[in-house]
Amino acid sequence: MDVNLFDFDLPEDRIALRPAQPRDSARLLRVGDTLSDHVVTDLPALLQPGDLLVLNDTRVFPAALVGSRPARAKGGGGDVTVGINLLEGEGAEWSAFVRPAKRLRAGDTLHFGGLNAEVLSRDGGAVRLRFDRDGEALKTALNAVGAMPLPPYIGRRRGVDERDASDYQTVYSDPSKDASVAAPTAGLHFTPQLFAALGERGVEITRVTLHVGAGTFLPVSADDTDDHAMHTEVGEIGEQAADAVNRARSEGRRVIAVGTTSLRTLEGAAMTDGRLEPQTIATNIFIVPGYEFKVVDGLMTNFHLPRSTLFMLVSALAGLPRMQAAYAHAIESGYRFYSYGDSSLIWKA
Repeated sequence: MDVNLFDFDLPEDRIALRPAQPRDSARLLRVGDTLSDHVVTDLPALLQPGDLLVLNDTRVFPAALVGSRPARAKGGGGDVTVGINLLEGEGAEWSAFVRPAKRLRAGDTLHFGGLNAEVLSRDGGAVRLRFDRDGEALKTALNAVGAMPLPPYIGRRRGVDERDASDYQTVYSDPSKDASVAAPTAGLHFTPQLFAALGERGVEITRVTLHVGAGTFLPVSADDTDDHAMHTEVGEIGEQAADAVNRARSEGRRVIAVGTTSLRTLEGAAMTDGRLEPQTIATNIFIVPGYEFKVVDGLMTNFHLPRSTLFMLVSALAGLPRMQAAYAHAIESGYRFYSYGDSSLIWKA
């Protein structure tokens, strides 16, 4: 499909730089046969008893680093900013995006206030690094010298501060699953009070894991969706989650993904009949209009970038004309966009 079909104009002042306080006071646009305006605290009333919400319980780690590169014979060193991409196991080697990267060579050592990393290879701005420690020692060091990896459309407009350490983390993230470089932002709206109200409504909740990589922010540079290479993300579907989803579907109950990462986990792991098995997954599923959904009936998600794979995904779920109308309404009505912005509840067409 022509990528230009998924373009739209977004005023700069619609980009949220801080989340709503409290979290569940954010606005929520219901997208179905009609559009209706709500707040996130209305979510229980917009769902039915027996609906199943599927959340992504990954946790963001402080993957943004500022360090120094080595000096050369013909010039001094300088600062580098590093965004670690995907954590892979317990090793010391990681892929990362580095700026500026063009002066880096294999064998260089980058210094981050007591944490060091050797450059193993470079391909443009993508660099392979080997840190001087691994496992828990590396996590401890990153917690000391790293910062929360805010999305570039926020980071370019303000610095990271102490508030982001909690703001850019869901209240239900699993501390043992700290391997994401971006938050599953639809889940940022949830609070203990909202979970209690959902329970009283009879809404069931289960959790899957997908560790979000930096590729989620990469723009689609191709002119046609067929030519776009989707990034890969890894995660896990446990036995409890697989059983909950399979049971809900067999009983005719609706499955609603909280966030595009939860949706991609479910659809990427589903068998042809829509059933799930407990498994570790690595998915690069790319969902565009024409995709036949196997598991998901609805999606709670924030408002996405123009020409992004995520806007393509919601257009596949609800239909492109409906999503174009929904986004036009959201922009006109002052909804706040992107990671710290407002939310939507989208039903499958």
